[in-house]
Amino acid sequence: QIQLVESGGGLVQAGGSLRLSCAASGRTSSFNTRAMGWYRQGPGKDREFVAAINWNGGTPNYQDSVKGRFTISRDNAKNTVDLQMNSLKPEDTAVYYCAAGALNYYSSTIGERQWAYWGQGTQVTVAS
Repeated sequence: QIQLVESGGGLVQAGGSLRLSCAASGRTSSFNTRAMGWYRQGPGKDREFVAAINWNGGTPNYQDSVKGRFTISRDNAKNTVDLQMNSLKPEDTAVYYCAAGALNYYSSTIGERQWAYWGQGTQVTVAS
């Protein structure tokens, strides 16, 4: 079992930056074997993919709307995965969730079923 806890959310002005962090605990020996991802759910919207990174930090993937603005990274020594968010827009307002994959690589084709664990979410609000 892996527990995931997100932090770093808050209220920012449009154009500002925020850095989210996801800390893993429990069976952390498996953390560095898993793909990690970030999802978000905005008001009145379905949960959507934001970004993912493979077990060794390679081949990051991003939703088109955040490319060039968001950066996903991980530190396997600390059992953390971060999401640096720059040039934030009001439409980025959402609850952001961290997820740990069942496999070591992210797949863009198999959907949310690839994720074995989810965090509780952290609120990001971007003022217009």
